[in-house]
Amino acid sequence: MQPLKNLSQKSRVLQADVAQSENLTRRLSDTYLDLDPLDQQARDMLGMIRADEIVIR
Repeated sequence: MQPLKNLSQKSRVLQADVAQSENLTRRLSDTYLDLDPLDQQARDMLGMIRADEIVIR
């Protein structure tokens, strides 16, 4: 019974990962523009931060 329980748990984790990826993909699509992920990606690529952010390395 334990292998089935482990597989069910892994399935739930993977379903949550898929849902998160679908949400991020939808937020970057042409039909829906959420500026937060776009801003985050641009700052990451350019190595820049906003004045109100704290960077921990």
